[in-house]
Amino acid sequence: MDETELRRRLGAVIRARRKQHGLTLVQLAAAAALSHPFLSQLERGLARPSMASLHRIAQALGTTQPALMSLTLGGTGAQVGLVPAGEGIPVENPGGSARSLVAGSRAMYPILFEGALGTFGPSYAHEGDELIYVLAGTIEVEVEGQGLFTVATGDTLYYPGSLAHRWRGVGEEQVRALFVQQGGGPSEPHD
Repeated sequence: MDETELRRRLGAVIRARRKQHGLTLVQLAAAAALSHPFLSQLERGLARPSMASLHRIAQALGTTQPALMSLTLGGTGAQVGLVPAGEGIPVENPGGSARSLVAGSRAMYPILFEGALGTFGPSYAHEGDELIYVLAGTIEVEVEGQGLFTVATGDTLYYPGSLAHRWRGVGEEQVRALFVQQGGGPSEPHD
């Protein structure tokens, strides 16, 4: 599936959730602190969101970025799902990109992050726990009230998503990290 089709599908998922929540385009744009024209382009598949803008949209719709990304790939009712190598919806992330590695509404939402900025961005908090496994490079993760953790190749970090957290890349090696966020499960969509 090409990127144009993935953007179109993401827009359709966002539009369907917006309508399900009884929101107009203008209301969702205001709730997500985004411009109305950008959100309109996004819903029509003409724009590619960043992880930050997708997070704000997801929060306004009562869900998470990984859930929106995974629903874009379909497969909601299937017990078994395959996302072939290199596929999954790509979303821009500061210093690189992020790609969903599962399709449909699931109990876990894995996302592959490739590349990272060397500075911290904003902190995020969400429902459910989160696990990070670093495939290559080193990152630092700041977790509210818990401290700063250095997570290098082969290391794993687990924390409650409800604690505000943020991360950045450190060192010279390109970062590749698998983030797995707790979801609602196939029979329990994120509503």
